Amino acid sequence: MSTNIGGTLARYEGRDRNLDSRKTAILVVDAQNAELQPEILQQHPEFAEALKNRALPAMRRLLDTARERGVEVIYTVIESLTQDGRDRSLDHKLSNIHVPKGSPLAKVIDDVAPMGDEIVLPKTSSGVFNSTNIDYVLRNLGIENVIITGFVTDQCIDMAIRDGADRGYYMVCAADACAAYTEQRHAAALKVFGGYCRVQNVDEILATIIAG
Repeated sequence: MSTNIGGTLARYEGRDRNLDSRKTAILVVDAQNAELQPEILQQHPEFAEALKNRALPAMRRLLDTARERGVEVIYTVIESLTQDGRDRSLDHKLSNIHVPKGSPLAKVIDDVAPMGDEIVLPKTSSGVFNSTNIDYVLRNLGIENVIITGFVTDQCIDMAIRDGADRGYYMVCAADACAAYTEQRHAAALKVFGGYCRVQNVDEILATIIAG
């Protein structure tokens, strides 16, 4: 079976199954205020448009409906454990990526903010499985299925999907609830990592979530 998303044919033969809400989590990747900084939105107008008109509304719809069905929601944000960022990965240091501990830029965007005691994990690398204890947390929660949403598609989303698949999780990418700095990069990423996950739009994913 295949689905056409953003002009990209994403294949996931053999990956169709319903998602038990008791064993499913949504992982929201880097949907934080740092991505709303004027310089980023001005430099990447396609990203700004995608956030406003597609990704954030789709993410909100996914979160609202999934919560009603009892799905666990977990967030990760780029945020150093220190003020000066000395704990960051070498790549983040070389790339000058630094969100100090406690910075407002580390906060999740208000439109898709955590509710209640939903878990937020700070990370200092592109891969959430590399610089947080998310694997430990997911296994303690009894999670088997992980739905990925957030920013940016060809970087931190890509790594989360590949690393999660390698660790034995059934990965699902909510394609319309993700965005990259250009639509070309977004579509290319979906095509490339489609072999590691099921790629669907939010409405398609919600149709497969069975309340426990």
